[in-house]
Amino acid sequence: MKLELRGVTKRFGSLVANDHIDLELRSGEIHALLGENGAGKSTLMNVLYGLYQADEGEILLDGVTQHFSGPGDAIAAGIGMVHQHFMLIPVFTVAENLMLGHEQTRALGALDIGAARRRVSELADRFGFHLDPDARVGDLPVGVQQRVEIVKALAHDAKILIFDEPTAVLTPQETDEFMAIMRQLRDEGTAIVFITHKLREVREVADRITVVRLGKVVGEASPTATNTELASMMVGRAVELTVQKGPSQPQAGGLQVRDLRVLAADGTVVVDGIDFDVHPGEVLAVAGVQGNGQTELAEAIVGLQERVTGSVTLGGEELVGRSVRDVLDAGVGFVPEDRQEDGLVGSFTVAENLILDRSGDAQFRTAGTIRRAALDAFAREKITEFDIRTQGPASPAGSLSGGNQQKVVIARELSRELKLLLASQPTRGVDVGSIEFIHKRIIATRDASVPVLVVSTELDEVVALADRIAVMYRGGIVGIVPADTPRDVLGLMMAGENPTEDAA
Repeated sequence: MKLELRGVTKRFGSLVANDHIDLELRSGEIHALLGENGAGKSTLMNVLYGLYQADEGEILLDGVTQHFSGPGDAIAAGIGMVHQHFMLIPVFTVAENLMLGHEQTRALGALDIGAARRRVSELADRFGFHLDPDARVGDLPVGVQQRVEIVKALAHDAKILIFDEPTAVLTPQETDEFMAIMRQLRDEGTAIVFITHKLREVREVADRITVVRLGKVVGEASPTATNTELASMMVGRAVELTVQKGPSQPQAGGLQVRDLRVLAADGTVVVDGIDFDVHPGEVLAVAGVQGNGQTELAEAIVGLQERVTGSVTLGGEELVGRSVRDVLDAGVGFVPEDRQEDGLVGSFTVAENLILDRSGDAQFRTAGTIRRAALDAFAREKITEFDIRTQGPASPAGSLSGGNQQKVVIARELSRELKLLLASQPTRGVDVGSIEFIHKRIIATRDASVPVLVVSTELDEVVALADRIAVMYRGGIVGIVPADTPRDVLGLMMAGENPTEDAA
């Protein structure tokens, strides 16, 4: 099967998201679509999948022009799409999600759930997915949910698969497994569009690379191209792929965590009596495979966890037992790991999101009424300072690309006086240009003598930002080591071993 996009153009008001894009895809290849957040990659694929209608251009399959009025038409033509944010019903089982919209019935109109179970098992066995057809999707890890999405697409005989930022929510181990799945699909003749901004992944699996910038194709690149060359094509300028920072200048005080324990709702210990300090003027990065207590640790510090014991003090002030509002007012800036769920209100404007935790400030409110002129001026200043790509302060935050949504969160948290910055997965799902920007702001915050605690599953990010690294495993801290600790040692620590203790 051969797919061609010719002159595809998509506009949203005055914004041209896709500007006369040409793209060709062949069976048995992985074609990477590389570009910054907001470059138009996902919009283009949403046009192909029938979610959007192109304003100009055409889509051809084996030379025949297609007219997709919705995803159903695209699916019928053999096109499947796995979205970054999965399109699954959490309370349904794997089999029920598979048959949703394609229900098969038996006598008297009863749903044939058995057929769906068999189809799940057949496809899972074929790809070694180990899926339980009767498992409730909401109970499955993120990596397994992604496999459910892939099985859904394959169950409808997809010959073309679109993966939209598929590794944004995966651990390094899950990412490696996903790469193997893509290669297997390619080798069986599936045509794959791989949307990403992660240079290492592109170079690892892509057969061809098309780079998109500001809605236009700026060229094709070989998988043998260097990271620097690819980054420059994406951003349109030279990009620093390493974090430039001087030695830390830690000072007395800051954050002290002592014997911190957090219990899950079922009584399970998820953070198990940990101790550490973060001094003003340093970055302490918490490393580990996702699911080892890092999320609960960050939430406990800001007051989002209820079953917490131990002590968390900031400048000598106890935070345990206080509300989130009180913790923020104590000078904690918090960048949550899930910007859409916890960091933003998508239906609110960019301006409103920039003052979510400051809406009561006299700067923005008079006699209980928001001072719109002051809010607009503040928002425009932050949009410029943090390079937020938006049509203006009145744009809904939910309409922004992932990287620009993250910049809104970063801008909000760094636009007030802080005694601690807690950044959890600060660049998850963010493109290389935005990563460079966010890393610079984190180091600038450190250099302003603010304690910085970074929680990240990206080992490259941990090593780049940290002055010291705390490695978590099963709710405990295996050890706290210098930032220049070899990666193989960090890898062993992430698996629960501590070679530094053995050496001592």
